[in-house]
Amino acid sequence: MVKNTVIAVDLAKNVFEIAISKSPGKVCARKRLSRNGFTLFLKQHEPAAVLLEACGSSHYWGRMARKAGHQAVLLPPHVVRPYVLRSKTDRTDAKGMLEAYRNEDIHAVPVKSVDQQALCALHRLRSGWQAQHTARVNGVRGLLREFGLTIPCGAHHVVRHVHTFLSEPDSSIPPLLHPALLEACDEIKQLKKRIDGVDRTLMEFVKANEIACRLMKIPGIGYLTATALVALVGNVGRFRSGRSFANFLGLTPRESSTAFRRRLGRISHQGNVYLRTLLIHGARSILAWSRREKNLDGLRVWALKIAAKRGFNKAVVAIANKMARFVWVTWRHDRAFVPFVAVQSVG
Repeated sequence: MVKNTVIAVDLAKNVFEIAISKSPGKVCARKRLSRNGFTLFLKQHEPAAVLLEACGSSHYWGRMARKAGHQAVLLPPHVVRPYVLRSKTDRTDAKGMLEAYRNEDIHAVPVKSVDQQALCALHRLRSGWQAQHTARVNGVRGLLREFGLTIPCGAHHVVRHVHTFLSEPDSSIPPLLHPALLEACDEIKQLKKRIDGVDRTLMEFVKANEIACRLMKIPGIGYLTATALVALVGNVGRFRSGRSFANFLGLTPRESSTAFRRRLGRISHQGNVYLRTLLIHGARSILAWSRREKNLDGLRVWALKIAAKRGFNKAVVAIANKMARFVWVTWRHDRAFVPFVAVQSVG
């Protein structure tokens, strides 16, 4: 059973600053420990609330604290920062966590399981390789344009066209550049192979995960978005409503109100950028296909009306907000998504 003792830990690679408090606002003891010393400290100390900033390795140490019988509390770094007074040091960071913990309006970040961390790692690796792949493809395109050679749109055209250009007897590409371009093409193929490998792994996970399968029934959500939601959200029951979940993802308007005047601005952009990006891409595909299809359901008719009234980009964000609410209802109430019945025929 967790007692009144609160332990704030400023994480690092090798040195951990610890502040122990047994009464609100007061630090009764401080320690500075190595990794092994901190592990031993968790095992030997009586059960307490262990505060950590939600940063690198925090979920690992949160799981370690739970195994030792403690209550692990991960605080978002951006909400701890205002409580750090004067200069930023390890000691003031730990004290700032103790003060932030007393604020009941600050919600802790759930500790991720090992499976969630593995899924997150797959998505991060894929995103990194995708960025490298895009950069290399664009780089090759730009280099060849300097020699008057253009490649059609689509990343799949690049390697084939480069080999064609290099094989031409009267190629305008200097021989000095040939080996480097071939190396770049090999790198593009290797990156694509790695991305495809992660995609296959994620699709296999979806087949074995009931929640991800159910989420994929929602319009605009594929295997990437479904697995990212499972990895990064965890327990959707911590959100009291679909609007609260959409707000968590940064898809609700930023408010600046006073007295009787209420002002709603752009979306807040809070929460996980990766998740919000995936949902907005899915929403963009819904709206794009709605303009081409003949039989439209209620969602797509509504989306086209918003686009006509507010513009394409605002409609995309509105659809993403709607998708987030669908996700919450489907996941929270453990039920299958029911597709909308076609209500309009175009053309």
